[in-house]
Amino acid sequence: MKKKKWPRIVMYVILVSYALVTLYPFLWAVLASFKPYSEIVAGGLTLWPENPTLANFEHIFTKDPLFPRWIMNSFLIATLGTIVNVIFNTMAGYSLARLRFPGRNYLFLLILAVMMVPGQILLIPNYLIMRSLGILDTYSALIIPGAINFSYIFLMRQFFINFPREVEEAAQVDGLNRFQTFWRIVFPMARASVATQAVFVFLGFWNEFLKPLLYITSPEKYTLTLGLQSFQSQNATQWNYIMAASVVSIIPIIILYIMLNKYFMQGLRIGGDK
Repeated sequence: MKKKKWPRIVMYVILVSYALVTLYPFLWAVLASFKPYSEIVAGGLTLWPENPTLANFEHIFTKDPLFPRWIMNSFLIATLGTIVNVIFNTMAGYSLARLRFPGRNYLFLLILAVMMVPGQILLIPNYLIMRSLGILDTYSALIIPGAINFSYIFLMRQFFINFPREVEEAAQVDGLNRFQTFWRIVFPMARASVATQAVFVFLGFWNEFLKPLLYITSPEKYTLTLGLQSFQSQNATQWNYIMAASVVSIIPIIILYIMLNKYFMQGLRIGGDK
């Protein structure tokens, strides 16, 4: 028995060591946001600040009037984009899984083909289309091109294929039409898949950098990722301010993960009594 335990112990030691090595830069960045500038440039790799301070956070919110605006822009775009995506992707996935209409299989094959196309190829065509529509340098330029995501349409289709038809048939016996069945029965019961989709879509909008860089020109309309680049160029050597701004940018992601973490851990259980 002791010989069998040794490989597992070695594996755990390797995994823990790797986790600590990976986690160290992140912890250093977070704790550096509470350090004064002199302590950061003094050298050394100590984690804990000797003289912790909140002056860095106070500076980025009071001395840079656009920083709070960038946070609100990112939050607004990510929230609206996530809501639109969740609705359209889920409805499209349900339609491909349940509804019978001409060309359904060809449409699904087209979606699979488009999934293989890198998103960067569409940046210039989208730019030209939005320029002709006159929506460049607006929030719509970031939300409308990303209103649907073929990967999550595919994900929801696969989920609804395995969704028990008995639940929908029972709803129809109770007098619900297809639309009512979807919103009152199917959509709530798919909350685990919907929440998982929502998290990844929100992260995609929140962390997007290239699209705001191409489509947005007014500083007051910058997203946080684009604003951080501008902030870094203005404070090139002020690492305490840069670390504080970076920490602020990841707080919404951590909060969202904590709120929806249970949906990653639990599967959707549908029994005969549900």
